[in-house]
Amino acid sequence: MNSIVIDHIGLLATADPMMGTGPLGVLRDVAVVVEDDRIVEIVSGRPAPAADHRIDAAGRCVLPGFVDSHTHLVFGGDRSDEFAARMAGHPYAAGGIQVSVAATRAATDEELRTRAAALRDEARRAGITTLEIKSGYGLTPTDEARCLRLARELTTETTFLGAHVVPPEYAGRPADYVALVTGPMLAAAVGAGARWIDAFCETGAFDADQCRTILQAGTAAGLGGRLHANQLGPGPGVQLGVELGCASVDHCTHLSDSDIAALAASDTVATFLPASDFSTRQPYPDARRVLDAGVTVALATNCNPGSSYTTSMAFCLALAVRDLRMTVEEAVLAATAGGAAALRRSDVGRVAVGGRADLVVLDAPSYTHLAYRPGVPLVHTVLEAGRVVVAGSRP
Repeated sequence: MNSIVIDHIGLLATADPMMGTGPLGVLRDVAVVVEDDRIVEIVSGRPAPAADHRIDAAGRCVLPGFVDSHTHLVFGGDRSDEFAARMAGHPYAAGGIQVSVAATRAATDEELRTRAAALRDEARRAGITTLEIKSGYGLTPTDEARCLRLARELTTETTFLGAHVVPPEYAGRPADYVALVTGPMLAAAVGAGARWIDAFCETGAFDADQCRTILQAGTAAGLGGRLHANQLGPGPGVQLGVELGCASVDHCTHLSDSDIAALAASDTVATFLPASDFSTRQPYPDARRVLDAGVTVALATNCNPGSSYTTSMAFCLALAVRDLRMTVEEAVLAATAGGAAALRRSDVGRVAVGGRADLVVLDAPSYTHLAYRPGVPLVHTVLEAGRVVVAGSRP
């Protein structure tokens, strides 16, 4: 058994309001005791017990590891020219995905593996200890299975996104492509260990009937449902995701009152991806309406080569506070417990006895600094499943 104590924690944000004060369940002047991959004790008012290793937080803030419930880390190529064109005034459209499809199909396994692993390490340095990875840049049974196998090397939270766009070889034949997605491609994805199925419900991608067919086929095969919804304009995606019991509907940029009411009456999480709105110059979601209605909200990076090439959850938090008008506490909760809810996980996203020992020590006295000091790398030390994966070196 290996034990670690993090002591002299100035402020511990547990992300569980039952644990302490405020929405983040704040505790002060405490220590956290870890044995192997689990949290076994939160110590207050007395010295921390002996342990194999000791980390002196020196009055810093500690919070749960971030849970990034929406990424696309397995891809080939580069789309920086597309980004520059958008910044020069060209609109964003779903069709840019085809560029990544061509590059991903042409890449070797090792090229894809090396890129994805580098991004996963980058995410760890940003405090992300749990993440989801989608396929969606292969769009053949062989290439989708390949991308999912590579994703499984980095996370158990893998998502089959064969319904990203209709590839060029199926242009004008969307029904045939849906049949491929729900037949041989789905079978290959299940064989490659996918846990989830997703679809892009948007003009230029797939309509509601097509997405319903795809998601129902996935759930019949034992996969959990997720859905890209209401990103580029109003649409049926959110209502469809709720109807089908999806764990999460993601983007949620354009929501009607009925969309919000449907979310509030369900256990489907609304996942906001503000770095995408930043990178595409789209409107930001009205998070205030959603939160005030009682909807569970998550924040995710949507790291991908086209519309959100970032692994910085702190950047997403700062955008959420400034542009989505969330409080700092709401944003931190969305990036931790909210992300866990979007993955239907109870073992991550909180600091709790019995939970997985995913902990981030900030080089700051408070989590507020994540938004207060945008662009500054504040992650000091990261524990993932009880193992130090980022070791702080600053005094």
